[in-house]
Order: sequence, then C-alpha cells, then structure tokens
Amino acid sequence: MVLGKLVHYAVDAVLLSTVIAGVRRSSGFSPDTPLLHDSTLRAVADKFLGVGETVFDVVQASAVNSGYFKRGGSR
Repeated sequence: MVLGKLVHYAVDAVLLSTVIAGVRRSSGFSPDTPLLHDSTLRAVADKFLGVGETVFDVVQASAVNSGYFKRGGSR
C-alpha cells in the first residue's frame, strides 16, 4: 500500500516536471532556480527539472519517429 502511494507520487512528480519542460520549450518560461538560496534545494530542483527535460525528449523523439503522428500546420 505504501509502495503504491510512493510510486503514484513519483509518477505525478515526473509528469509535472515534463509539463514544466513542455512549457519551457514552447514559451521560453521556466522556473528561476537561482532564486533558491539553499544550494541543496537548488540542486534538487535542477535535477527535478532535468528529469522532465529527459522524459520530454524521449516522448518527442518517439512521436517524431512514429507513424501515428504527423506535423500539423498552424490552425
């Protein structure tokens, strides 16, 4: 039961980090981690955001190489 909740929270954290990575890629806005004064907290935040970047890259590469997705024009 506890392990299930831990996995659930970990997946939620990765999804949140991936959404933040997508926002950064599409708009250029990202959290300003240098504003965090504690170096350990800053390192954890940077690692958290890095995981989202990695997941976003994997998903994007999978979509580009898949036959199920095509590049759409502007609406």
